[in-house]
Amino acid sequence: MACIRRPAFLAGMVCLALSAAPVLAQTGDAAALTVAVVKPLKRDWPVVAPANGWLKPWHEAVIASEIDGLRITDVLVDVGAFVKKGEPLATLSDETVIAELRRQQAAVEVAKGELAKARAKAARARRLQPSGAISKAQIADDLIAEQVAGALLESAEAALELQRTRLKQTTIVAVDDGLISSRTAQLGAVVSSGTELFRLVRQGRTEWQAEVPARYLPDIVPGLTATISGPADERISGKVRLVGPTLNPETARAIVYVELPAAGKLPMNFFASGHIELETAPALTVPETALTFLDGMSYVFTVNDENRVSRVRVQTGRRHAGEVEIVAGLDESALVVAAGGPFLSDNSLVRIEGD
Repeated sequence: MACIRRPAFLAGMVCLALSAAPVLAQTGDAAALTVAVVKPLKRDWPVVAPANGWLKPWHEAVIASEIDGLRITDVLVDVGAFVKKGEPLATLSDETVIAELRRQQAAVEVAKGELAKARAKAARARRLQPSGAISKAQIADDLIAEQVAGALLESAEAALELQRTRLKQTTIVAVDDGLISSRTAQLGAVVSSGTELFRLVRQGRTEWQAEVPARYLPDIVPGLTATISGPADERISGKVRLVGPTLNPETARAIVYVELPAAGKLPMNFFASGHIELETAPALTVPETALTFLDGMSYVFTVNDENRVSRVRVQTGRRHAGEVEIVAGLDESALVVAAGGPFLSDNSLVRIEGD
């Protein structure tokens, strides 16, 4: 009996397994995920030169005292103020300058009187010269005295103009429109001629002094577009203004000066990364969301005619506006899963969105 029942038991197990097999196959073939697919696109993208560098003032003006030995009586602006050309920044004590100005005005009036007297004597000498009423020596003295008096008046007037200039110099003014980046003027300090009081970023303009590898320099010319990431990760565009004429012997890099918009109010001495657009070249692109990463490698998933996916290793290049260039590893006619790669595995069955 045992020999008879054992085959019957095995037959029952086989029947059970055969009846369950379609269910397992059906489960294994069930679509794991509904995905959107895209075809790689051909685009003309710029070739870029990567660069890093500091944000610096375009031009920085030093504003110093032009007069000696005067005390600062008022400081009118502070760091960060935007000023207009000719706007007062600080004032110096002017009492002694005004007193000297008044003394020089009096000296001019005296010189004018002396000149009038000398002219009268010279006119008299010229009038009497034909008659011989006065000696030739006296006539010469009177004419020379007129010339000397005229020269003394000119000297006094020049000294008066100098004092007026000194009086103007007691007000320290902005030499251009711009942003005050430094202030060393202190209330009550006695300044000397040439003492730096302020620094001003002319027109408030900032530039990116970008270090670029030497191999890109032959293709970089003024006017090219450059893009950097700002302090808040915003994209800021500028134009190449100047390419530095020398290379750093240690890094084999040159500085490219990029003019940035003044309206951005970018911070000085901020280190920024970015690139300079050199030329356009064809690029095979897919959305950045199509990429998956494993062990430091980049992959995309492609879908075949049976709606099964294959993980394909690719080499990436340029990136722009949410898309990435595929340099190698992907066929132009492939259907690429646009997103959701981390939830897929090789040979998974998927349902294509819209089918």
